[in-house]
Amino acid sequence: MVVRSLEKVAFKSIIDCFLISFKNYFVEMPTDVEYYKERWDNAKVRLELSYGMFDDEKLVGFIINGIDKRNGDIIAFNTGTGVIPEYRGKKIVKSIYEYALKDLKQNGITKCALEVIKENVIAIKSYESIGFKKSKDYKCFKGKLDNVEDKTVIELNEIDYTLFDTMNLPNQEYYSWDNHKKSVRGVNYRYFQVLKDEVPESYFVINPINGYLAQFDLLSNNELGWNHLFLGIKNICKSIKINNVDARLVDKISYLNSIGVENIIDQYEMELTI
Repeated sequence: MVVRSLEKVAFKSIIDCFLISFKNYFVEMPTDVEYYKERWDNAKVRLELSYGMFDDEKLVGFIINGIDKRNGDIIAFNTGTGVIPEYRGKKIVKSIYEYALKDLKQNGITKCALEVIKENVIAIKSYESIGFKKSKDYKCFKGKLDNVEDKTVIELNEIDYTLFDTMNLPNQEYYSWDNHKKSVRGVNYRYFQVLKDEVPESYFVINPINGYLAQFDLLSNNELGWNHLFLGIKNICKSIKINNVDARLVDKISYLNSIGVENIIDQYEMELTI
């Protein structure tokens, strides 16, 4: 078996291996090829700096990397790792990383990062053996917004991504790779400000097709701000899904708990300086 980049591998071959690897995973993965094209484009995936393990010409394991400069580092973010079932137990991910870390460093990458579900103890131990260390603690939620009080009239202002991208938004360092301001672009995202007395009080970024809430935060310290914000969100989607709320954002998590959305799973972000 040999490790090489995925640059010249057919996209369908990568997706086929991806879906086989994630069958019966902790969470159900989408199967739509177009979903991954858009998601990986937003995540800045570069297949020439992503890697696979090949048995002859058969792709049996992979690491899909998004590449971007964040907080002073040029980061290779692992947006998907998998090994098809019959090849597990052969330390394939470790072998891919042994190859990848050298190549990434030669290409100017200074840090690798990834997310892993806390229940996936085997994967966590594998990443730790490579040198990754836990850096962030995330909580994921989903549910209906039935408990959000809707007596207040909320004014929404929809804006274009070009304006959103120029805004000085809070807590960007707490957002995960896929939810960061640099990643939440594309035809399926919409960007809203919640106004109070014609002044932006909060904002959110949402995919109204599936209710995925990529970003949401207060812009002022109004004690009713969270309620106003979620009234605005409820005007767009009555059911939401949120991935990777940093556990340090206590007020945000407390509000989510208060409205009864379900904490469905928890994850770690892990990092390795190279």
